[in-house]
Amino acid sequence: MGSKLYVGGLPYSASESQLTSLFAEHGTVESARVIADKFTGQSRGFGFVEMSTDEEAKAAIAALNGSQMDGRSLTVNEAKPMEPRSGGGGGGSRFGGGGGNRNRY
Repeated sequence: MGSKLYVGGLPYSASESQLTSLFAEHGTVESARVIADKFTGQSRGFGFVEMSTDEEAKAAIAALNGSQMDGRSLTVNEAKPMEPRSGGGGGGSRFGGGGGNRNRY
């Protein structure tokens, strides 16, 4: 099993093929993904790379964390598991505030 890495500080113009090429110098890249805004399609400036072994992932972190890509400083570290997202919305009542005494007579 490989190791998934978080890559922050990517230039907004960075492509998945550029990310693959950058990390391929340090081992076998299983996958590379640049995260884009779901509405605009614009890169969000970060992505994920999966290396084939933990040793390759550690080598990539050591070599690339703090390095420059198109004038931007990269942050490369082990990806953390995704936090579960809540279902949204505020607490309790679905239909607005409490009504008080509606019968005033």
